Amino acid sequence: MSSGTAARPRLTEIADGVHVHTQPHGGWCLNNSGLIAGRHGVVVVDTAATERRVALLREAVDGLGTEGHHTVVNTHHHGDHVFGNHVFAPSAAIIAHEKARTEMAETGLGLTQLWPDVEWGDVRVTLPTVTFRDRLSLHVDDRLVELLHVGPAHTTNDVVVWLPAERVLFAGDVLLNGCTPFNLMGSIAGSLRALRRLRALGARTVVVGHGEVSGPEVIDQTDAYLRWLQQIAAEGFAAGIPPLELAGRTDLGPYSEWLDPERLVGNLHRAYAELEGGELGRPLDVVRIFGEMVEYNGGTLPECLA
Repeated sequence: MSSGTAARPRLTEIADGVHVHTQPHGGWCLNNSGLIAGRHGVVVVDTAATERRVALLREAVDGLGTEGHHTVVNTHHHGDHVFGNHVFAPSAAIIAHEKARTEMAETGLGLTQLWPDVEWGDVRVTLPTVTFRDRLSLHVDDRLVELLHVGPAHTTNDVVVWLPAERVLFAGDVLLNGCTPFNLMGSIAGSLRALRRLRALGARTVVVGHGEVSGPEVIDQTDAYLRWLQQIAAEGFAAGIPPLELAGRTDLGPYSEWLDPERLVGNLHRAYAELEGGELGRPLDVVRIFGEMVEYNGGTLPECLA
């Protein structure tokens, strides 16, 4: 699980001045970042999980040759997307949803405790300096960059970054490509609602939180998985089968080739919570449920190549 065992990141220009910093293969803690370059700096959409990986991201940003007045947008509070904020602070504004600031403060460096063997290096909790509730517009030269809160979905505080002129969507972990969705800290029903909203944008290029850059078909693929999940959860809930047991009985079918199948356990816990009723995205016992995910995985930690 030590750093450096995954492939090096790739920097790809997907529109004029718009880049994606992709970290293969996209599993646990190998997230993507967006770089939107202007004359006077770069908007960086999400940072990275470890000191070494944040350094590679900073190298890519500096390589664009713009002045150093950067802005960071965190799509949500999870450590793999925010632990590198300090590399750009304090000169950079750090923007996130108002709930992300709260949850970052509460969660701290908890992610590092789940995988103690990862070489995290110098990672820190650097809170957003600008927060918003529903939407916020940024202007990079003449380019409009819209930040839209679409949670609860992957988390309560998911923000997507939409470039309407280029029809490019940075979806954070609301959308993953080739990876099992993970809604333990968000909402299944909320995700389906978010997907309807994202579909209506009419994106041509979708930068997912993990995995390869996609087209809008990734929205439909995620929608199908979540509806399948709701169906098996409803049957298991009615029969009184605990989520871990139900996951062990479930044939993953077309989703068996997706990374991180153990997330099914967490997703079923969230689906059961929604069948019980109450507020979407309400807190569940993440540590205990992660332990069940480990049990589903044969008693070993899910692979993390950060």
